[in-house]
Amino acid sequence: MKKVLFTAALAMTTLFASAQFMVVTTVTEAAEDADGFSAEQITDKIGLGYQVNESLTAGVQKGPEVDGDATWDLFVRYSFGEGMWATLQMPTEEATDNMTIGVGYSFNVWNDLYLEPSYTMPVNEDDAGDREGKLNFGLAYRF
Repeated sequence: MKKVLFTAALAMTTLFASAQFMVVTTVTEAAEDADGFSAEQITDKIGLGYQVNESLTAGVQKGPEVDGDATWDLFVRYSFGEGMWATLQMPTEEATDNMTIGVGYSFNVWNDLYLEPSYTMPVNEDDAGDREGKLNFGLAYRF
């Protein structure tokens, strides 16, 4: 039994030692009554990702508040070129109804800090029959 526990512990430490984590965020628009830029615009959609392999990253990102409680979105990112990626994001509640897909590009700004513009759109139409996408600007730090 000791050998099994030791092997599991060794496997976990090796997994985390060779892992690449990333902190991601999407810069949100300022509220209409805001006087300018605030730090909340950067931290509103902060998240943590784990790079499973060179092409696949999975993680969680803070979603919109519902009744004063924070919600979390799950995301998966697939890298298909030098700095280019496709993403699928879904909330933890009513996931299949509120999924978004998109594409983006990671510009290395400095060391492990990346600027990430992306374009996302909902998979399903809303009640009015619209499926408008939007341009997002994000930041990522990989460690």
